[in-house]
Amino acid sequence: MSRLANRGFIDARRTMSPVRRRVRSRGVPPALEGHEIFYTEDPVEAADLIGKALSPGRLTLGKLDAQRFAASLHGVRMREVSMLYLDLNIAAVLEIPRTEPHFAVHMPTNGRAVCTLDGQEHEGNPTRALITSPGQRLIMRVDHDSPQLVIRIEQDALERHVTRLLGRALSRPIVFEPEMDLLSDIAVRWHAAVQLVHTEVFHQGSLLQRGQGIGPLEELIMSSLALVQPSNYQQQLSRTAMLAQDPGRRVIRACLNYIEHHLSEPITLQDIARNAAMSVRAIQKGFRDELGTTPMEYLRNRRLERAREELIDAVPVDGVTVTEVAYRWGFKHLSNFAVLYRQRWGESPSDTLRR
Repeated sequence: MSRLANRGFIDARRTMSPVRRRVRSRGVPPALEGHEIFYTEDPVEAADLIGKALSPGRLTLGKLDAQRFAASLHGVRMREVSMLYLDLNIAAVLEIPRTEPHFAVHMPTNGRAVCTLDGQEHEGNPTRALITSPGQRLIMRVDHDSPQLVIRIEQDALERHVTRLLGRALSRPIVFEPEMDLLSDIAVRWHAAVQLVHTEVFHQGSLLQRGQGIGPLEELIMSSLALVQPSNYQQQLSRTAMLAQDPGRRVIRACLNYIEHHLSEPITLQDIARNAAMSVRAIQKGFRDELGTTPMEYLRNRRLERAREELIDAVPVDGVTVTEVAYRWGFKHLSNFAVLYRQRWGESPSDTLRR
């Protein structure tokens, strides 16, 4: 099993129906052609499968078009970022009572999709993307022949990333403005990030295919979205605003960067304070005030996250073991690592490795 095939929203082996295709999947990005998640001509099944990849909801078809319905979904999931291509073939309405804990950038490659988000209507087309934030009520009316490329980003991952960029805990959930002008000068950064993901997925032997560079690639996608798209945190994320803020916050951000670049090395509280040219007491107070945690708790949680990433990325041919992963990320007592891991993720490290 390939690294990209072993993590998905749906077990394709159980959803591929032995039916003769009514339509051929059209316009699928080359990188995703070999990554079909499902094809179905049953609207009920399509709604169920779309719900697993996006958010549970109801799919409604026009009576005259129902006989021509054929839905397909292609996609890959890295760790916290997924690239999906959804094609419903005909006009349809997707109703989602509450979007799940992820952000989704919907980019129609043809036609249009009109979304009602929390009562406000927005149109997406090949020059304008639509962005959903977690917890929103969504009604999406898709025109005939309006497939869309969707970039899904897990909420927890984006919030952790923005926390590191800001150097402080978030006071409220991130909410993006729902429309992105894909023709604007600043959108070039977003296009470049998406194209890089496509290239890495497409080329055999790429860093991504070898399980390397996934973290930086996902951070590029998350940074691009956070810095390009207006949100309730965009002003704070701008470099000018950051430089104008309390110097103490910049110190915490420097500490977070130091921890990030030395996660696999032995790090003490004194090391963190020495790198920031601050006292241990000042660093502890800064973490408590800005992040609501201690430096060592933050370090432990980041190591748990990296250990989980490595276990998720592993494929049988690697011969990876839980013990070596735990040791690599600074956990010298395997039983303690297993307890902390289960508390954080709700499963054992070996369960993650076997998936």
